[in-house]
Amino acid sequence: MNDQEIQMLVAATSMVLLILLVTVIILFVFFQKRKLKFILEKKEAEKRYMEEIAKSQIEIQEQALQNMSWELHDNIGQLLSVARMHINILGTQLPAENKEKLGDISEIVGKSLQEIRLLSKTMNTEIIQNMGLVKSIEVELERFNKLNFLAASLQVLGEEQELDIKEEIILFRILQEFFSNAIKHSKAKNLSVTLHYEENRLLVTAEDDGVGFDEETIEKGSGLINMKSRAAIINAEFSMKSAKNKGVSLTLSYPYK
Repeated sequence: MNDQEIQMLVAATSMVLLILLVTVIILFVFFQKRKLKFILEKKEAEKRYMEEIAKSQIEIQEQALQNMSWELHDNIGQLLSVARMHINILGTQLPAENKEKLGDISEIVGKSLQEIRLLSKTMNTEIIQNMGLVKSIEVELERFNKLNFLAASLQVLGEEQELDIKEEIILFRILQEFFSNAIKHSKAKNLSVTLHYEENRLLVTAEDDGVGFDEETIEKGSGLINMKSRAAIINAEFSMKSAKNKGVSLTLSYPYK
């Protein structure tokens, strides 16, 4: 075999090896893309699955709240109305010295009736849909102020935008969860809420001046999980910050659809 034949053999062998190497690289890249696509599709499917579970849980919770709202308004509210009516009738038959005490009882029953009606409003999805987000928050904070739970205030900045009704309800429920924690656990004296309607988003902030909590050691309770999962469903950025004896602040950044 002469030198020319050897060179041709080497060139042919190199070409074959090069083709094999390129083929292996192409196949590797192809299968990596397929693998990546499969992983992304799997994650997207898992995300959709978790979103559907969260949506189902929220629908169940909303239905339960609506049933409780009807029960409070139609049954308990009616019973209190009848009780107050009988108290007032009884007051006309008592001596003057006893009428004042009975009047105090009637007033307590009346306040309880008013509280139940306000509470049933903020639990009823249909009423919230009719009132809208701002009015629903106003009703809830008004209830806290009347019952002297704490001093609550609402500030609305910017031009109010029309939002998706179902997503308004989710925003309101997140705030309700925050309010509930402020009243039950924080020992707060003041609660402030701000709705800032910006050009592309609604920025919601809520703050209390209670005892706060340690972010590193706080147990991830169902309330916090609920708020986060609800925020994720409407693609809202969720943030809650606190420190011991420095209150709690909630921030929601909700992009307009």
